[in-house]
Amino acid sequence: MSEKKKVAVVAIGGNSLIKSKQHQTIKDQYKAAQETAVHLVDMIEAGWDIAVGHGNGPQVGFILRRSEIAHKVEGMHELPLDVCGADSQGAIGYSLQQNIQNELKKRGINKSAATIITQVRVDQNDPAFQEPAKPIGTFMEEDEAQKKKDELGWNMVEDAGRGWRRVVASPLPVEIMELEAIKALIDSGTITITVGGGGIPVINTDQGLAGTAAVIDKDFASAFLANEINADMLLISTAVEKVSLNFGKPDQVDLDQMTVAEAKKYLDEGTHFAKGSMEPKIKAIVRFLEQGGKEALVTNPENIGRALKGETGTRIVP
Repeated sequence: MSEKKKVAVVAIGGNSLIKSKQHQTIKDQYKAAQETAVHLVDMIEAGWDIAVGHGNGPQVGFILRRSEIAHKVEGMHELPLDVCGADSQGAIGYSLQQNIQNELKKRGINKSAATIITQVRVDQNDPAFQEPAKPIGTFMEEDEAQKKKDELGWNMVEDAGRGWRRVVASPLPVEIMELEAIKALIDSGTITITVGGGGIPVINTDQGLAGTAAVIDKDFASAFLANEINADMLLISTAVEKVSLNFGKPDQVDLDQMTVAEAKKYLDEGTHFAKGSMEPKIKAIVRFLEQGGKEALVTNPENIGRALKGETGTRIVP
């Protein structure tokens, strides 16, 4: 990168834009993005250049639901999953970039923010495609699930007695298609919102790239991006101030720091990090550091500033 500035990739959860079941509207999500923007601009003020990755789980769920209802009620065409991912990147990116732009202006910082609709290539031979396990979309009755399976070739599973749901693969990222554009933006000092929802999963075909029905884990995609741009730090912003062992149990221990070796040991023990929440984050961080990353930090949005100063958060080092 041109003059040596500190570059961080910051991964924020799709759930961090939705505070609760009662706060799911676009207006509510915009307000949450506004709060997040304050913490991101604090980082910029502290001398960091940043690329922002974000989740999109709840938002893609809403887009799919709207599509299903429109199909049922009005016979409109249903949206393919890759297009839902692209839609969510645009809408969430818009919300974040506008709030970041407003916050920069408020503080008199002469920088801009931009969203890149990002395609992330996956390997069609990734074993994840043999065992789709990521539930998406709404619950349905068995007869409807069977119909979707027959007509659209969807993989359906019965989910904990709550009904049937579609499951898709969650393959690993192998290439970020817009990488050169992302690098150019970061180099120019632009706050770059990218790999939204883990990126739109695409595969190589004889005709070129094509979207595929899958979901890439956003922490893995953000970690992959951090390695690709040689970032100084991967910061995963989540619901907790620190990573804990025995989370939620009487013997819970909050960690200030851990090494890759310790992280792997805790992962192997299999009791510390929740499967759908902290485990993928720690796995993504281990991957980032093993591929040459310098350091990673996990904390909640409101503590980003303090964590960067070493006052809180969990720091993970090689």
